[in-house]
Amino acid sequence: MFDSPLSASAYEVLGVAPDVDDEALRRAYRLRLRQTHPDTGGDAAAFVQVQRAWQLVGTAPARAAYDRGHGFGASAAPQWDGWHVPAPRADTRPRARSYGHPGGRRRERYLDLIREWVGRGVELPDPYDPALVRSAPVEIRRLLADALAEEATARIVGDLGMGYTVWHDVAAGGRPDEKIDHIVLAPSGLYGILSEDTGGPVRVRRGELVGDGVAGTPIADLIAGIRTIARDARVRFGGAIVVVPDDDAPEPIHELGKVRGVRTVVCGRSALSTVLRRGITGAREVGGTELFDVRTRLNQCVRFA
Repeated sequence: MFDSPLSASAYEVLGVAPDVDDEALRRAYRLRLRQTHPDTGGDAAAFVQVQRAWQLVGTAPARAAYDRGHGFGASAAPQWDGWHVPAPRADTRPRARSYGHPGGRRRERYLDLIREWVGRGVELPDPYDPALVRSAPVEIRRLLADALAEEATARIVGDLGMGYTVWHDVAAGGRPDEKIDHIVLAPSGLYGILSEDTGGPVRVRRGELVGDGVAGTPIADLIAGIRTIARDARVRFGGAIVVVPDDDAPEPIHELGKVRGVRTVVCGRSALSTVLRRGITGAREVGGTELFDVRTRLNQCVRFA
């Protein structure tokens, strides 16, 4: 929750400055508990967020570790490496076939804009420094959050093994922003996947994702991209999957039925492997020689964004 570039810091959740003394921090925590407690009319999601913030900064050792890792304090030396490009994995187990670069286009755009925002001629030793990221405009932070979300999904799909094939950052229209984050070919079906991180809880209303940080119509855009690829490659998709951080999901696996004619699921990140293994209710399975035919058609058709 607090490691997303779009998330409020633990101090912001508690409503205090990062340099507040321990007693004032404790008072703020108790006040925020009363304000957000569901029994007194507060919001349950906010109440949980306050408790988690306190776990991060409520004791001297925890607070010191949080400050070091997230760039707070005069002598803070960021140690958390969660926003850098992940290092190659040494795991030798068979992995899913993978094409394209997950999050690559978002990271490139982020690096261009963060350098432009800092200013030409200004040395930028670490574009992922937590203090720098936290101070950047939300449009820039959103690019990094999107890249991280796509990379997280790629790791999950990769771990599913040789029976799966995934294409990342697939162009699905004439404009650069018209893309599908991932297309996954699995024994349970063929799916288009959107990796989302809006920095806060989301819910579904009338077949669309809504929430304070949701921009545009992500589910409608994903389905439009699926239809484009289905037509161009002459393949049939089993459904659309929207993946969000576990803390932000309305429930671990939320099947919406058909949205705009496409079976759609919103799930938490840790539930994605379950969805892909068992499939979406009513989705058409892909097996036998058809699996190879679908893979060939997609390899001939797919262009990367």
